[in-house]
Amino acid sequence: MTNTLSLPRTGKFAVLASAVLYTAMTFGVATSTPAANAAGSAYYSATLAAPAGEDRVVAGGVAWACEGTTCVANKTSARALRVCRGLNRKFGEIASFSANGEELGAEELAKCNG
Repeated sequence: MTNTLSLPRTGKFAVLASAVLYTAMTFGVATSTPAANAAGSAYYSATLAAPAGEDRVVAGGVAWACEGTTCVANKTSARALRVCRGLNRKFGEIASFSANGEELGAEELAKCNG
């Protein structure tokens, strides 16, 4: 005798619907607006010298959400200076850059923009 759980047809549909709903909700959180990211969940934050011109962009392998001259992104495994350089290649001069709330120093910011 085998122990198997057999759901009625409507039970299987309910499980599938729940899974789809959960996926949709978590995807919505992952693609939230820049304002929501700026509220404290962003790991990287940058101020550009000129407005970005794009709301969402991938720069240096990192997905950025930008609004005007402010861009934010979630944490990645790369060093902060490397992430900053990737953003610089996409948008030009970076006025300020922080990782986990710590600003890059003047020397590192110059390297980022160099």
